Amino acid sequence: MNLSLNREALDTLRGGKSLLAFSGGVDSSALLFLLRDKGIEFDIALVNYQTRLESRQEEEYAISLAKRFSIKAHTVKAPKFHNNFEKRARDFRYGFFKSLIGRYGYDNLITAHQLNDQLEWLLMRLVKGAGLVELLGLAPVVERDGYRVVRPLLNISKGELLSYLDREGHRYFIDESNSDVRYERNYFRREFSDRLIGEYREGIIRSFEYLNRDRDIVLSGYRELYSHREFHIIKIGGLHHKVRVVDIYLKRLGYLLSSAQRREVERGDSIVIGGVWAIEHIDNLLYIAPYIRESMPKQFKERCRLLRIPPKVRGYIYSIGLYESLDLISKAISYCDSNPK
Repeated sequence: MNLSLNREALDTLRGGKSLLAFSGGVDSSALLFLLRDKGIEFDIALVNYQTRLESRQEEEYAISLAKRFSIKAHTVKAPKFHNNFEKRARDFRYGFFKSLIGRYGYDNLITAHQLNDQLEWLLMRLVKGAGLVELLGLAPVVERDGYRVVRPLLNISKGELLSYLDREGHRYFIDESNSDVRYERNYFRREFSDRLIGEYREGIIRSFEYLNRDRDIVLSGYRELYSHREFHIIKIGGLHHKVRVVDIYLKRLGYLLSSAQRREVERGDSIVIGGVWAIEHIDNLLYIAPYIRESMPKQFKERCRLLRIPPKVRGYIYSIGLYESLDLISKAISYCDSNPK
């Protein structure tokens, strides 16, 4: 059986410099060899959590693959996490990836999320109460702050990847902690997703295709008018788009909204989320920026008032020296409003 990688993901990876998040496990090992077969160039990055006897062997395997294929292998040893391991490990991992992206100029971060992961995410969000956009948390290509996350395996199951590795004789490691049901994702994997995909794989793949089309329709009612670093101005088609758009942009910026915060966004037009992000809603425009308390001269504040730049985002604009571009921002909004696409 030939495994078909996502076309949008492959097209994205053929342009720009890419970094593969590698662990030595089934998913990332299969993805490494599948991408090599497609002629995709990339370096690899591995975090050694030092939690298992195989951790050192996995790091050595990554280094040996890099030598074999004449690519770079970036590795790092994580500190010991004694509590809240999943979240702290994830934060450390993505912090490491982001530092590499900034240092070496990578455009794409490739991850090995596959069909089982996609279903597990949907089920975990479903039981907690979520809308369409939150249920479909994994997409083939997602824009982040300064780079893209690319997931080529979303329509391929764990079992198919394992069969591919065994058939081709490629080495991989099994992380026994993935069967520990004390972790929420492992529980959903053992009790639900593996069984469902084993029996209903084709139907599940078709359902995700339909759901993603529906999501695109739901999200079509917004348009980015201006963006600079972490400051964004977005035109929305109506109030029913507000929470969805805020959720999308904050995810790109590395922040996940809680259910309570979504309700806060829905009710308020001038709020600060988590003491970190300023969200302003004026007419059909959303303003999103880091919330910064900054002493600003009266002249600057008056220009902002005249140009209808809302108060809570002004501190960030001033702190990064964007005040010289206020007129350009205003013109960009006016131009986009008068030239809809």
